[in-house]
Amino acid sequence: MRKSKKNLLDVVNNPQDLKKIPEDKLPQLCDELRDFVIEGVSRTGGHFGSNLGVVELTVALHRVFDTPKDLLVWDVGHQTYPHKILTGRKNKFHTIRKKGGLAPFPKREESEYDTFDVGHSSTSISAAVGMSIANRNKKKKPRITAVIGDGALTGGMAFEALNHAGDIKADILIVLNDNEMSISPNVGGMKKYLTRLISSPAYLNFRDKGRKILENVPSIKEFVIKAESRTRGMISPGTIFEELGFDYYGPIDGHDVKNLVEILSNLKEVKGPKILHVITKKGKGYAPAEKDVCSLHATKPFDPITGKASGGGERKIRYTDVFSDWILKAGEKYKNLHAITPAMCEGSGLAKFREKFPDRYHDVGIAEQHAVTLAAGLAVRDQKPVVAIYSTFLQRALDQLIHDVALQDLDVLFAIDRAGIVGPDGATHAGSFDLSLLRAVPNMVVMAPADENECYGMLQSGLRHRGPAAVRYPRSEGTEKYFSQKARAIRIGKAEVLRKGKSSGRRLAILAFGAMVQVSRKAAEKLDATLVNMRFIKPLDEEMLKKLSEKNDYFITVEDNAVKGGAGSAVDEFVLNNDLQVKVKNLGLPDRFLSHGTREEVLSDAGLDEEGILKSVENILKN
Repeated sequence: MRKSKKNLLDVVNNPQDLKKIPEDKLPQLCDELRDFVIEGVSRTGGHFGSNLGVVELTVALHRVFDTPKDLLVWDVGHQTYPHKILTGRKNKFHTIRKKGGLAPFPKREESEYDTFDVGHSSTSISAAVGMSIANRNKKKKPRITAVIGDGALTGGMAFEALNHAGDIKADILIVLNDNEMSISPNVGGMKKYLTRLISSPAYLNFRDKGRKILENVPSIKEFVIKAESRTRGMISPGTIFEELGFDYYGPIDGHDVKNLVEILSNLKEVKGPKILHVITKKGKGYAPAEKDVCSLHATKPFDPITGKASGGGERKIRYTDVFSDWILKAGEKYKNLHAITPAMCEGSGLAKFREKFPDRYHDVGIAEQHAVTLAAGLAVRDQKPVVAIYSTFLQRALDQLIHDVALQDLDVLFAIDRAGIVGPDGATHAGSFDLSLLRAVPNMVVMAPADENECYGMLQSGLRHRGPAAVRYPRSEGTEKYFSQKARAIRIGKAEVLRKGKSSGRRLAILAFGAMVQVSRKAAEKLDATLVNMRFIKPLDEEMLKKLSEKNDYFITVEDNAVKGGAGSAVDEFVLNNDLQVKVKNLGLPDRFLSHGTREEVLSDAGLDEEGILKSVENILKN
């Protein structure tokens, strides 16, 4: 770590303090801020490479703009650690992503500097346009800046917002943070000069006056405007933005803090829609993160000297590993199988498939809607698409799943990772609603495995099923030794009794779905209850439910999904519609957004750990 005689970051507790730092000391401040992020994340884990890449940009934005009066809107938000540190949360940074600590993403209730809650991609420009329209009715009009990455710009929502913003001449600045590795960060002195020139008040004044002089000479005016656009298009990639109604500036070096401050100071006075294109390097200033961008995008606690993860020991296989193993073998056997992911190759376990079957691997960028309809197009032509997607991101493509896949009863398999509680990433990333959403859709088969072998078997079942199917599994390690060769396809709609309870007294059957099967065992054993691995949310094993209702007085359903409209609700409906003589109680995620913490802590707070389930069932029986 770098050491300096005077630690500038010690005296910077808010953006007002930042403005007092001499301009020639800003590079030193950026070095200290970057070291602070490295040291902090090495202890807590969290998003890493993206935060290191925006240090200079964050310093420049808070230096130039009068935040929080001026509004900064961050896209996705996994790059806002420097922002949090500079806006009064430095002393709490060690609590980030921990229960009761700082949120992992911007959160309005946490700070007035966080202008918009975020966690999903491609939302910043839309929010900024809304804020700009609201400004029209206010006497004091804060400046509005949206910071969006080149990855987030692949989302269709961003282009929809750009189209609207340019059309209505929204008074916003969009900072395009481009860290695409094929673009060199060394943009050169000429680029700096040209960008400084075209962002300067003198140039802008000359351009506007020139247009006014030519106002009454349409043919000449049109020629000059076209020539200007074409000339600027030859020296910068901004033509598309210009055509959408934006003034484009850049690209510039996003790690030259002094130049950033100068250019932002110029653009602060420019009205209308404008884009500043900055080139940054993900993981900047930390060699392991620069070298391994994917692995250190987000990380567990690590040794800040070596970059290697702390701890050690052999980890159990994860459900994501099971999917990775399964799809590689399925790809070898089925030549029409395609894997689709919305920018989550490594996270979804598709790296090996991509390497072996590049022609059948499709990363569509952060474009969940396109991913699902792309799968539908493949299915129409007798291909077998597998959409590997996180539960929280599948929400964004619900219309496509209903309209383009299920309505046509197309043969698409959804491998839904990070279902249920995900832990430190909080409410924006929790997979709390997939069962409620999917079970309402006709033609869908919805499965939830109790362990890793069952996950493999369900993926096999989904592959063989003709029609839309989904396997949802948690972000966690497995429960037993994994043997893929022993995993067999599971008959659609068939549950499994794992334990038979007592035959007299208050007879109780615990109907557990997916990851809740294992944590329900303790309650079943202590209460001498029947324990059922339901396996299928849709279709339910109705035959088994009827038989169980004849032998039990109570059904307790347990799921790691929103209790409203979830798997338990499906059981309720069946019991009611068939006049079964059994009482039903549903346990699941409560009707509120759950905060961040470890997966175990969040499940405990929701009453879905072993002790919580046992206590809930005991209270039900008492009452």
